Amino acid sequence: MVVIEKSVTGFSAFAEDYPIYTTGTTMNELINNSLEACSLYFEDKRFDPTWVSFEIDFKQFFQYYKVLNSKALAEKIGMNPTLLSQYVSGHKRPSRKQSQRILYGINQIGQELAFPVL
Repeated sequence: MVVIEKSVTGFSAFAEDYPIYTTGTTMNELINNSLEACSLYFEDKRFDPTWVSFEIDFKQFFQYYKVLNSKALAEKIGMNPTLLSQYVSGHKRPSRKQSQRILYGINQIGQELAFPVL
């Protein structure tokens, strides 16, 4: 599991179980750097990028993107607002499935903002 965090200069990532750390100015750069760092760390083994799963630190994400309202997002994706609030506050950690659900909802909002129906 590689945890992604927002930093002053872009993004940073670290592996929970291995000494793997990297940064990137964009999310795409960070993901590519993370996969390269994992590949270098596991170079003596046959590295498979599908071994890597990414998790966003939702507490930092919502602190940085204050314009997103967690209650409204929860309603949009059909999630209990109290549960999403616990993820946002850092009191609970979402499962991989819940993380994907939240990210899908955020992506939907981004698509709607990028291509509004008028």
